[in-house]
Amino acid sequence: MQGETPEIKTPAEDELIILRRELAVQKEENERRAAELIVANRELQFQNEEKEKRAAELLIANSELVFQNMEKEKRAAELSIANEELIFQNEEKEKRAAELIIANKELSFQNEEKEKRAAELIIANKELVFQNEEKEKGAAELIVANKELLAFTYVSSHDLQEPLRKIQTFITIIQGAENDKLSEKGRYYFQRIQSSAARMQQLIDDLLAFSRVNTTQLKFEETDLNIIIAQVKAELKDTINEKHAVIDSSELCPANIIAFQFRQLMCNLIGNALKFSKPDVPPHIIIRSEIVKGDKMLYEHLSAEKNYCHIIVKDNGIGFEPRFNERIFEVFQKLHSKEVYSGTGIGLAIVKKIVANHNGIITATSALGEGATFDIYLPSDQA
Repeated sequence: MQGETPEIKTPAEDELIILRRELAVQKEENERRAAELIVANRELQFQNEEKEKRAAELLIANSELVFQNMEKEKRAAELSIANEELIFQNEEKEKRAAELIIANKELSFQNEEKEKRAAELIIANKELVFQNEEKEKGAAELIVANKELLAFTYVSSHDLQEPLRKIQTFITIIQGAENDKLSEKGRYYFQRIQSSAARMQQLIDDLLAFSRVNTTQLKFEETDLNIIIAQVKAELKDTINEKHAVIDSSELCPANIIAFQFRQLMCNLIGNALKFSKPDVPPHIIIRSEIVKGDKMLYEHLSAEKNYCHIIVKDNGIGFEPRFNERIFEVFQKLHSKEVYSGTGIGLAIVKKIVANHNGIITATSALGEGATFDIYLPSDQA
């Protein structure tokens, strides 16, 4: 009203008005926060309902994924609990990724190794094909050689021996009935003829023995080697006594052998040791045997998994140069002239053939003046 004096408020009333206004603002803010909280709760409820729906769907999955679904539900629950768990899982993923990288590198290396092995296998197969072709070729050649050997055996045992026997008979008759009518030179020539005929007879006998080693039926028997050595000693008794030889054979293990062939083998080896002894030194022949494992021996022809009967025949004779270690087993190979040592050069070839018939190997080591050692390895079932 005009003329009315304005109402003057006290400071307390002003403060009350301000407080009411602040309360009104706070109320509005609280209501707004409450509304937001309701919305957030609804969203959270919706999310929970979605999670429950997904969980139900996961439970419907097939039995093979049950364990994985349980793990996923557990991971989902853990993820909803705290951000720290999420960080931990991220670290695990990084770790898994690093492991995956390493695994991929390892897989790549393995694939490269497989490819390398495959390439090696292709080469090995080609080599095997070549070896098989060579074996087939060798087998065909061996068939031809055996046929020729059989023909030679027939000729040696019939066509050669008959005229040779007649020559020897006529020489004996002439030397007996006409010896007084012959000059000194004539008798000398007849002695040379007789000696040559004897060598010819020995050669034929040795060749026949060599051929029989190839063609005889093979019958393996578990045999006491001591019995074989005793039989050979009896056969060579005269030479052993004449040369005052000592044959030391002990610790011999049984062996699965073709008995009569192995007797021939030992007869040849011991006979050689007696023949090639030093003039003023009695022969000393040592024979030993033992069972050994193939992988312990340094020979590529021996199987690492198999056991072998290792037979050693060692003498103290004149020996031979190491360069002849292989050559001495070849047919007709003689290291000395017939004037010094008799023989046809077939004895050790027969020995090697007999060892081959036993699926074994034989080696020789020696030096001049130091004797010779023969090592024989035969497959054995003994442990």
